[in-house]
Parts: sequence; structure tokens; C-alpha cells
Amino acid sequence: MRTDAAPSLAAPWRKRRTTHYRRAEAITGVLMASPWIIGFLVFVVGPMIYSLYLSMTRWDLFTPPRWIGLENYQQLLFNDPTFFQSLKITTIYAFVGVPLQVALGLVLATLLNQKIRFLSFFRSVYYLPSVIGGISVAIMFRWIFGTQFGLINSALRVIGIEGPSWLGDPNWVIVSFILMSLWGSGSSMLINLGALQNIPTELYEAADVDGAGTLAKFFRITIPMMTPVIFFNMVIGIIHALQEFVLPFVMTGGGPADASLFLVLYLYRNAFQFFQMGYASAIAWLLFFYILVLTLLIVRSSRAWVYYEGAIRGR
Repeated sequence: MRTDAAPSLAAPWRKRRTTHYRRAEAITGVLMASPWIIGFLVFVVGPMIYSLYLSMTRWDLFTPPRWIGLENYQQLLFNDPTFFQSLKITTIYAFVGVPLQVALGLVLATLLNQKIRFLSFFRSVYYLPSVIGGISVAIMFRWIFGTQFGLINSALRVIGIEGPSWLGDPNWVIVSFILMSLWGSGSSMLINLGALQNIPTELYEAADVDGAGTLAKFFRITIPMMTPVIFFNMVIGIIHALQEFVLPFVMTGGGPADASLFLVLYLYRNAFQFFQMGYASAIAWLLFFYILVLTLLIVRSSRAWVYYEGAIRGR
């Protein structure tokens, strides 16, 4: 009797003990994460909710906000050609510059995945520019793209070509910014390099047996196996490019003739030059939804071109 009763009496005690440990672990986890959770709620969610409220008000920083409903959004979408001009410029910059940057990063990673001398040195040299950013890069490129004494135009004069006014011509300024975006290809190069080294060598060996050449292996093996990394670089790059601010602010201020007026720079003008905080908040929310929609479209398209091992067309 006692032998049979002992397990039945101990089972509820063990169950209560297990429940107690799980509850203690859950409380400990919440307490450990609470600084981040509180910071996220106070410094991210709170300001976002307040900016959504401000986007439906008229506020100039000096008088209390006045509720106007959706008037700011109506003005932006139907009566503000400058908004659509800045949206077009930002979109062109993102959807031209980011694919070029990703492609260059893939080419560099492929070249630096070979067995050559001073490999670590070359990897560091190509990666370091992506670490340096901000105002220092903007000042450097102002000198590079200078009309009279810029590095590019001076080099073109040596071979008898008169270079354009890169930052002073509305037709060339966005081209200049796209070329500048290639400066940061080192970050995608590093990610691509890590992915390249994880491609099974058996695939290349089998291709060699079948007599495949270098280009065939690159387009039939390397690129398909790299599509998840390419997809990641594209999404992150486009999200960052749509929020570009420092380079146009320092280099051109949005000129000439608003040809480099990126959307975040237009937001800055309305907020801190015209003191239209409500209008600027509406621009921020429209940019947020624009990025969200584009990201969802890119994610949706990935089913057709991103290969995941063990899956069919990304599913």
C-alpha cells in the first residue's frame, strides 16, 4: 500500500514545484527584459503615438496644437507637388542605387573569395569605407564632385573631357548621389562573403565534372544560392535609402531647384525651418506606410526568385 501511494502523493508536489520554477523563470525573464521594454515603450511607441496625433493637428511650436483632422494628409496627397517631387527623387535613389550597391558588393565578395596574396588586407580596404559615414563622407564627396577643382572633373580634363557640374546641375545631382551610394558597398560585401563561404563545394565540383565554365557556375550555382542574402541586403538597403538625410543636407541642401530634395530632408524643412510640426509628422507617417508597402511587396516577390534549401520558390 505504501509503495503504491508514495508516487501518487509525490506527483502533485512535483507538479507544484515545476509550476513554481516555471513561474519564477518567467518573472526573471520579464525583469531582465524590462529595461528594454520600458525604453521601447517610452522612447519608440510613445513618440510614435504622439506624432500620429500631431499629424492631425496644426502646431508651430509656439502655440498649442490645434486639431484639424486629416487636413495635413489631404494637403500632402492632393495639393503639394513638392511632396511628390521629393518622393520621386527618393524612390529613384533607392531603386537604382541599392541594386547597384548590392551587385557591386556581390562582385567584390566573389573576387575576395579567391586565394590571393594579401587577402585580409584587401578585405579590410574594401570594408573600411562602409564604416566611415556621415558628415566626413559628405565633405569628401563635395570635393570629389566639385565643378572646377573636383577630383573627377580634374581627371576628365586630363583626357580632354569637360565634366558636368555634378552637384550644381539638376540633371546630374541625383546621379552623383547614386554614385556616392556605392561607397558603402563594403557592408554588403562582407555579408556576401560569409554566405559565399557557406556554399557547399560539392556543387562546384559536380559542375566541374559536367564541364561548366566560370560564368555558368556563377549564374547557375553562386547567384541562386546567394539569393537569400541578396534579398536581405536589398530590403535593408532600400529601407535605409528611403530615409537618406545627411548627404543631401550637407552637400546640396536639397538643391539645385529641389533636384536633391529627399523626403526626409523635406520633412526636416517643414519641421525645423517652417515650424509646421503637424505637417512634418504627416510626412513621416506617409513615409512609414510607403516603406511598409514597398517592403511587403519585395517580401511577396521573394517567393518567385529567392531560393531556400529544402523549399520550392521560397515556400
